[in-house]
Amino acid sequence: MAAPLSDTPLSPLQTIAVIGLGTMGSGIAEVLATAGRDVIGVDISEAQTARAVAALEASTARSVQRGRLTEQQRTDVLARVRVCTDLRSAADADLVIEVAPESYEVKQQIFRELDGIVRPGTILATGTNALSVTRLAADSAHPERVLGLHFFNPAPAMKLVEVVSSVLTAPAAVTAVTDLALDLGKEPVAVGDRPGFVADGLLFGYLNQAAAMYEARYASREDIDAAMRLGCGLPMGPLALLDLIGVDTARTVLEAMYAESHDRLHAPAPILKQLSEAGLTGRKSGRGFYAYEAPGSATVVPDALTPRSGGAGAAGRAVASVGVAGSGTMASGIAEVFAKAGYDVVLAARSEEKAQTAKARIGKSLARSVDKGRLTAEAAAQILDRIAPAGSYDAFADVDLALEAVAEDLEVKQQLFATLDKVCKPGAVLATTTSSLPVVACARATSRPQDVIGMHFFNPAPAMKLVEVVRTVLTAEDVHATVREVCARIKKHAVDCGDRAGFIVNALLFPYLNNAIKMVQEHYATLDDIDAAMKLGGGYPMGPFELLDVVGLDVSLAIEKVLHREFRDPGLAPAPLLEHLVAAGCLGRKTGRGFREYARR
Repeated sequence: MAAPLSDTPLSPLQTIAVIGLGTMGSGIAEVLATAGRDVIGVDISEAQTARAVAALEASTARSVQRGRLTEQQRTDVLARVRVCTDLRSAADADLVIEVAPESYEVKQQIFRELDGIVRPGTILATGTNALSVTRLAADSAHPERVLGLHFFNPAPAMKLVEVVSSVLTAPAAVTAVTDLALDLGKEPVAVGDRPGFVADGLLFGYLNQAAAMYEARYASREDIDAAMRLGCGLPMGPLALLDLIGVDTARTVLEAMYAESHDRLHAPAPILKQLSEAGLTGRKSGRGFYAYEAPGSATVVPDALTPRSGGAGAAGRAVASVGVAGSGTMASGIAEVFAKAGYDVVLAARSEEKAQTAKARIGKSLARSVDKGRLTAEAAAQILDRIAPAGSYDAFADVDLALEAVAEDLEVKQQLFATLDKVCKPGAVLATTTSSLPVVACARATSRPQDVIGMHFFNPAPAMKLVEVVRTVLTAEDVHATVREVCARIKKHAVDCGDRAGFIVNALLFPYLNNAIKMVQEHYATLDDIDAAMKLGGGYPMGPFELLDVVGLDVSLAIEKVLHREFRDPGLAPAPLLEHLVAAGCLGRKTGRGFREYARR
């Protein structure tokens, strides 16, 4: 009898079978063959195996064109892959990676058959991202050799591999596949067995909320996607990503997550069921949230929901001069943006000294642009000359647009709007840069709520392209048109949304950050593994804990509380760990310690 896997030192995994040759399976086969492994590709139909070979030939040909492979290396890679439709061809494999459809019945049938085919020491890995590895292992004759090996799409490009252990998995199996992942040039992250693991566990809740936001007609699909790309630096918007993943696949993953968590944030949005059952599953069917040129195409084509360019709407009001209230980083950044676009800007603060300090900050910013060759010294001087500092809001008497960027405190903002109401001329547009407070509460502090609107810039304002344009139920159409025209002139991408907590970006971003904190709180994964998973598996520019420490834990907690208070969803309650860190004064980079410690400057 063969020794149990847990007692057997495993030799390097050289011969590897890949069961299921769809997009993911074909990509994994390419990764393995490129790293010198012998690959046995298995699928149920010869048509699918032929498509997999064609995909491998095309992909490796592109690698030659881009200089990543030589012709001889390509020939060697193709020679290492053989395909067939008989599962028995996996008999000599050291490792089998199953990438079949997300169905317990399908996967369990494959594992049962493999039990009678492969050697006792062969490792069996499932590529699932939604189903229980433990449940699949328990159904196997050798549960100790079963684990999860979750690659990300496209497998040749994405660096992350989640190595998923069940309570039954032998440590030797985990070590062997971890070593393999490193040899493939991947970055393995060890995680426990729960639906979604780390990356998808955080990603799919966010995608689900975006789908629900669209279904509620809060914002258009284009604005939701643009907001998350431009506001968070993500490679794709959430609805476009759902179409890429497959709406049906996302629904399956969310159902598995909800079955375990009972968190309403994981309960699939009804639109996912509607689209799935109508066969509108995304790119693969040619239509999902968007319409595509053809099934499998990435090219979006106009449909009935596509916004009409240059549509007839209300004409905006003329804006020649702008008042910016505040003296902090955001106020000075916004003043710089408007001055660069040719507007005359009054930069007003509570004192002349504060206003002068804010203008000096703009001068330093412009000087850096000159040093980097982005501006001439003459242009920088002209921009700075357009900014007039003032120690009183009385200086806003003649501005056409007054925009406040003061502390994120409703009482402070309401007092300021009452002042603006008195000093600004009739017809001036009054705007708030709030990121989470109700715009209508600012509007009601004035005698002209129809002139009040939200213009949420992102920090740093000169660099970030996004502005969330927030209409209240009282905002006049020509005020909305004015702000859209102004955004175009200052070269910002405006997205429309209604007046509710978090608008688009924060309403989708902060629950994701909160869920990441809960993962650490529950000892499911480490800070470093979660940050790595989201950067390498999701293409995020920063991991959630890096971002939390930059934003500030106190700011993050305040936004979480506003979202929880507005939507009353238990899943939005701030994680206790976040509250404890804030109470301890650990607020992130600004205090030298948050989720991580930082060197004092």
